[in-house]
Amino acid sequence: MELTLTTPALFFPAISLLFLAYTNKYLSLAALVRSLHQSFRENPQRKSLSGQIDNLRVRMNYIKQMQQLGIISFILCVVDMFLLFLNMEAAAMVVFGLCLLFLLASLVVCALEIHISGAALDLQLRAME
Repeated sequence: MELTLTTPALFFPAISLLFLAYTNKYLSLAALVRSLHQSFRENPQRKSLSGQIDNLRVRMNYIKQMQQLGIISFILCVVDMFLLFLNMEAAAMVVFGLCLLFLLASLVVCALEIHISGAALDLQLRAME
C-alpha cells in the first residue's frame, strides 16, 4: 500500500464532522443536566432523578473519552502528514495505523454512549408510567 499526503488529508473533514457531532452531544447533555438540576431544586425527593444522575455521569465520561480519542486521532493525522512531508514513509505508515486505531476507539466509545443514552430515555419513559 502506498500512503500519500492526500490519504491522511481525507480524515480532516471526517474528523471535523465527528467533533461537531460530539460537541452537539455534549451540549444537549449539558442542557439536560441543567434541566435536571432545576427539577431537583424544585423537588429533591424524586426517586427517578437518582438513576438519571448516574446515567448522566456515565454518559459525560464516555463523551469526554470520545473527544479525547478523537483529538489524539486528529493529532496523529497531522503528525502523519508531517512525516509524509519529510519523506519518512515507514514511520508515516505506523502513525497512520495508530490514527485509525484511535479513531476506531472513539467510534466504539460513541456506540457505547448511544447505548447508555437509550437506557436514559427508557428511564424517563418509566418515570412517566
